[in-house]
Amino acid sequence: MKIRLHDPRTDPVPVGWTEFVPAARLHPVWDYEVMGLDGWTARNPPMLVTIADGAGILAALSVLVCRPRLRPRFAPTPGHRLLRPFWAEVCQPWLSGYPGLVFAPRVAAAERRPLIREFERALRGRLGPGLLGVLYRALGEEFAKDLRGPGRLVKHVDSVAVLENRFGSEDEWIASLPKSRRGGLRRQRRRLAADPDLVVKGGPGREDVDSAEVAALIQAHRERHGRLALDSRTMPSAAFLRRFLRRPDVHTLTYTGADGRLLAVNTLLDHPDSPAKQHWGTLPVTEGGRQGLLFDSYIHAMRYATRRGVKELTAGRGLPELKATLGFRARPVYTAAVPRPVLGW
Repeated sequence: MKIRLHDPRTDPVPVGWTEFVPAARLHPVWDYEVMGLDGWTARNPPMLVTIADGAGILAALSVLVCRPRLRPRFAPTPGHRLLRPFWAEVCQPWLSGYPGLVFAPRVAAAERRPLIREFERALRGRLGPGLLGVLYRALGEEFAKDLRGPGRLVKHVDSVAVLENRFGSEDEWIASLPKSRRGGLRRQRRRLAADPDLVVKGGPGREDVDSAEVAALIQAHRERHGRLALDSRTMPSAAFLRRFLRRPDVHTLTYTGADGRLLAVNTLLDHPDSPAKQHWGTLPVTEGGRQGLLFDSYIHAMRYATRRGVKELTAGRGLPELKATLGFRARPVYTAAVPRPVLGW
């Protein structure tokens, strides 16, 4: 068994990665090129760790090597060894509610724990004495069990919104909702369709979108609502989004005013089972935005999900009460903290 650490900014694509991505049914953010593009402008760039045997990759982990916020904004150059204390986070930065830990279908549940411990020992040896420990984010219940042990803290911290797709159309989904919500969605759909000053457009591989405008809108939206506690991510850059939004497996929904100004944007990550509503940004009404665009984005997402016949739609971790009125249920999410003395044990 071989454990390798790859820097997507400079290292070649890992052997077997092209076969592993579809076999493990990974979302677009696991694409090696995407991870590299994100890494060049991220303060804590993602590193890909692969565990392989003679038959191919067994497991993969997306790892952020995180530095205190007092340090410079951008990451050190590839290959630079950190001298000050730091920690590592196993997470997928732009896939809310999903872990940064995936296994090949052939890996049995009983084999996961030993592979995770092997990863921890390898990471400790590779990153050196400055590594304080590893934080695993957005774990499901099964993976949370694999991380339990002496000296380890596993805690239920949040939930991800999941909507089981048992509908033949968006109208069937709307009809299943509480009376007040379905009436509001129908009225809003008619109101937006009749607005001559609003242009709504969606689809994959969008080349007509101004990535700088999208990046600015997403950043402004998040700043208004506040950063998540202990968020180690860097806002997606215009350079990253310019390539990302042009991918055929990334759908972008835009709301534009008559003057061409971007009022709201939502990205949807394609997936054979679980498409994921991803980035969202909107102008407040006081600055020229429109009311109700967030709800309309769910109508578009469910239109796509029902036409594709996918198993479920996921929508991140925020606004759980609002999403419950749209038929979403809460899937538990856990965090595991593993300090250095017990890494690998």
